[in-house]
This record gives sequence, C-alpha cells and structure tokens, in this order.
Amino acid sequence: MNAPGFAGWLEATPLWLIAVSLIVAMSLARAVGIGLRRWHKSRVTSSVEAKPDGEEGFMLSSVVGLLALLVGFTFALAVDRFETRRALVLEEANAIGTAYLRTQLLDEPHRSHISGLLVAYTDNRLELARRPNAEARPLMARNDRMTTDLWIATIAAWPSIRGMDFSSSYIDSMNAVIDLGEARKISRLAKVPYEVYLVLFIYLVAASGLVGFARESRRERWSTTFLFLLFTLALVLIIDIDRPIDGGINESQKPMEDLQASLRATPPSVFRPAATP
Repeated sequence: MNAPGFAGWLEATPLWLIAVSLIVAMSLARAVGIGLRRWHKSRVTSSVEAKPDGEEGFMLSSVVGLLALLVGFTFALAVDRFETRRALVLEEANAIGTAYLRTQLLDEPHRSHISGLLVAYTDNRLELARRPNAEARPLMARNDRMTTDLWIATIAAWPSIRGMDFSSSYIDSMNAVIDLGEARKISRLAKVPYEVYLVLFIYLVAASGLVGFARESRRERWSTTFLFLLFTLALVLIIDIDRPIDGGINESQKPMEDLQASLRATPPSVFRPAATP
C-alpha cells in the first residue's frame, strides 16, 4: 500500500477496525516468524543449534526499544498539534469578543450590521468545529463568504471612523478575527504525516515477526505479544488524538460556546448610552 492509499484508508477507517487490522497483521507476522524459526532449526547442524540465542535477544531488545522511541516521538507530535488547536479556540473566541465590543463604538447602521455578522460568524464557526470533515465543506464555503462580508462591512464603516483614535485598533481586531479563522482552518488539516504512521505500522508488524522467530518458549512469546498489544493501543490513541473532528478526543469548544452565549445576551441595544435627563 502506497502512502496516498494508506492515508485514505487511515482517514476513513474506524479506530476499532484499525486496531483489529493491526492485531491480525501482527498475529500473521508472528506465525510467519515461528514458521521461519522451525524451518531454520531443521536445516542447521546440532552444534549450531546448541548455541545460545543472545544475539537474537539483543536484536529483539533493540527493535522494541526503537519502536518505543518512535511511538513516543509520534505521540509528542500528535499532542503538540492538539494543544495548538485547543489554544487557537481560546484565541479566536477572544478575538471575536474584542471585535464585537469595539464594533459597539461605531455609528448606526454599521454597528448593528457588523454585530449581526459577528454573531452569525460565531455560530457558523461553532457548527464547523462540530462537523466531521465529510460534512464541513458547505460550512467552510459559508465561512469564507462571511469573512468577505465582514471585511466589506468594515470597509464601509471605515470613512466614519477614519479620524478617530480607535480606528487602527478596530481594523487590527477585525484582521485578528480573519487571521485566526484561517489559522484554525490550517490547524485542522495539520496532522502527523501519514508516512510516519506507515513506517510505524510496518515496524510493528516486522517486530512481531521477529518475536515469533527469536522467542521459542510459549511464555516468552505471549508476554512479548502482550507488549505489542500495548503498543497497538498507544498507536490507536495517537491516531484518535490526531483526528480533530472524527476522533473521540477533541479540543473543547467551551470558549466559543461561552462567547456565543455572551453575544446573544448582549445585543447592540444593550450598549446604547442611557438618555441624559
């Protein structure tokens, strides 16, 4: 299986099926290793057969150690991307909230129009974060249209605030909303390279075959097999973390949900100054 085909399989296959596929492949590899061991013993002389298997044990320990290093490295990559996505949720919520508050300084009709756009934009961003990749395309297209509408409305409001002290900071806040929307889009697509997973899968299967060849006793084989099952569990966990939407471990959308509730509770009319008696 080449890398592009493997990438499609890894994206579309449920996690439980990936785990089962790995276990089956490892079992077959171990059976092949056992068969090769028996074939090898039937062809060697008794003097060679009596030699200790220290070299095989050393090789197996080295392979398992390197496998643990590769799994740990991949786990660090996946967690780093997860933390980035989680931090961007809070940053985007703060940026939209800041832009909304600064919008209340505008004159009508710009204040109500841009405020409404920001509320609708927040709703769409939350819905987009909850949908799987297969269903996200229409929402992504709507997100792009809303981004354009926000900037067009900002351009329309610019002549009325050009000479004010907060004009530059208002433009910066709107730019931050747009930039963070793009940053979250890219972070959603930034995953551990599929080539890394392919190498890990091959390495895990090959190591299982080496266990079948190097470990003769049933107890040793089963204890080592249990170790590789733990490696499989760790690998499935990494894949789960690396799936921003389709997996079971997703970054919390609580900052955006709190923002959505706050925007709905404070429409532009709330910020109108009270009439002077």
